[in-house]
Amino acid sequence: MYTDALPIDAASRTPRRRERALVLGGGGSAGNAWLIGVLAGLSDAGLDVTDADLIIGTSAGATAAAQISGASLANLLADIVSASPPHAAPARPAGGSRAADRVAEQMRRTGDIIAASADAADMRRRMGAAAIGLATAAEGSGPRWRSMVAPRLPRHDWSERPMLITAVDAETGEPTVFDRSSGVELVDAVAASTSSGTAYPIGGHWYIDGGYRASAKNADLAAGSARVLVLSPFGGAARTPAEWGLHLAHQVDALRAGGSRVETIVPDDAGRAAFGDNAMDPSSRPPAARAGFAQGKGLAERLTAFWS
Repeated sequence: MYTDALPIDAASRTPRRRERALVLGGGGSAGNAWLIGVLAGLSDAGLDVTDADLIIGTSAGATAAAQISGASLANLLADIVSASPPHAAPARPAGGSRAADRVAEQMRRTGDIIAASADAADMRRRMGAAAIGLATAAEGSGPRWRSMVAPRLPRHDWSERPMLITAVDAETGEPTVFDRSSGVELVDAVAASTSSGTAYPIGGHWYIDGGYRASAKNADLAAGSARVLVLSPFGGAARTPAEWGLHLAHQVDALRAGGSRVETIVPDDAGRAAFGDNAMDPSSRPPAARAGFAQGKGLAERLTAFWS
């Protein structure tokens, strides 16, 4: 199930000059649904941005990146709106107030870690150590998480189109990027990127959620692309101090300084309302997808000139 190959930073293996890059950020269960909704809305209005030369997925965006490589946007959207297929939700199972309590506890715990950290590298190391502790205390959590992630993906093999899935080495705190040359199965790459607070094992190493690589959606990995479209379910802000440089605005500024044209999409008022107070709640998925679809359709005309 797991490979012994260790990943390297796949960004160094992709062509430095690309025309179009699509960046899909994290945002919990609602965020994944919103991402699919926006992409489906754009497509329905005549703009298919999934033909990007590079797709970068982080956390819920990693699930979305893998999903759009194996199924049509229309089918993915229909699955979410009907809330019937088991693979639709990209978050660990949850239900009722116990789920809300777990989310609140995780936010408190990770918030304390961020507050105690000197910088982003220190935060990643601390997050990794805490996540390994949780994983070792919950024996068998890795295989269980994999068994839940796998049915969500329409295909389990990497597509030929360049796709980067982000994570963090929980043992060293070093940022990690998986691609089809990493020797890591797609299911494992997505499972690592969506691992949230509990570390995920691959080949004898532990990994944590790709959102800890850069909380601003890892848009920096699109450097070298002429045009970059960033979909950010949680908006441009980050929970980390601004001086750490992890907010989306910092990465967009760097991309533009490098010659890229950049457009960003964040949830509008309807999307934010659909997310509710708990983006991990699966019940938020249908309204988030619908809001994203409407927003995507509304943005298609403006973005066509940018993307085409």
